[in-house]
Amino acid sequence: MQILMRNIHLKIALPFFLFISIVGRAQIQEIQQIGYLLDDALFFSEKYITPATDCAVYQASSSWMNTPQKKKFGEVSLALHGNLFFVPNRDRNFQVANSDFKLFTIEGANQTTVPTALGGNTDVYYNASIGTNPLRIASPKGVDMETVFHPFLQGNIALWKGTELIARYSTKVKLKKGNYQVYGFGIKHNISQYMPYLEKNKIALAFLTNYSNEEISFDFLDINTPLGNLGLNEITGFVDTYQFQVAASKQFGKFEIMASSITNKSNFKYKITGDKGSIEDVLNFQEEVNRRLKSISKEKFNSLGEIACRYHFSKIFVKSSVAFGKFVNTNFSVEYEF
Repeated sequence: MQILMRNIHLKIALPFFLFISIVGRAQIQEIQQIGYLLDDALFFSEKYITPATDCAVYQASSSWMNTPQKKKFGEVSLALHGNLFFVPNRDRNFQVANSDFKLFTIEGANQTTVPTALGGNTDVYYNASIGTNPLRIASPKGVDMETVFHPFLQGNIALWKGTELIARYSTKVKLKKGNYQVYGFGIKHNISQYMPYLEKNKIALAFLTNYSNEEISFDFLDINTPLGNLGLNEITGFVDTYQFQVAASKQFGKFEIMASSITNKSNFKYKITGDKGSIEDVLNFQEEVNRRLKSISKEKFNSLGEIACRYHFSKIFVKSSVAFGKFVNTNFSVEYEF
């Protein structure tokens, strides 16, 4: 009787343990495939968002110095700026091939061109499988804008001995498929006050150093897997820029012509910032993605020039400027001096 019962227990237990073993192996395989998917997402995210954060540096670098001239102690001004950035064609798209991916393949092609965050629309799809479940996701679209406009406010207050404090702020500007925001502060010092010859000929010379923070976010990848949604719906680039500028100007009546040399260093960081997906019940996926995104953080130096023209009547100043280098950014401002 005992032998019979043991046989019955074995017949029941063996299929159960076999089922558990198969399920366990299947889930391990799915988790491994999720890891490959993560590698593909990291590769793609760098190609997709980097051109946009590079451009954000130029947007944040422009028109910090309203004039190199020395201001009187206590003078305060407030300006409304409008930035217009021209998106270059070379930064609107990039190439991908099946050999770039560990899990995904391009639907119907071995390689293709897809938009960066600065690009346009696309009908490219990627295919993969998690376990026995097929995935089909669309390649992210870009802002689809040949020019990007954003306004911001800038305030100046004159201190002692030709020194001036500057603050800049913009609310979050809504772009197609994304958002952009910048804020920062700087300090300017007039140099020509120590050179009577320059002052006599209405030539002003000054230097400025400033810090700015830019945040630019875009809709990214909406991926559902057997383990849940991955929560990759939004990616954000954070850019910290430290800048040094030397500017000279010549005054002709109510007109002032200014030229500047600008050098800056920018630190780029990237993070998934959307809502967490349901996969968090199984894996701390978003935390792992953001940990891995640190590997594509980088530091860049830029050198650019800027030319500007300023006109004043009464207490109102109107200024236009063009910053140029790798990219071109234009700025127009209306300033009121209190």
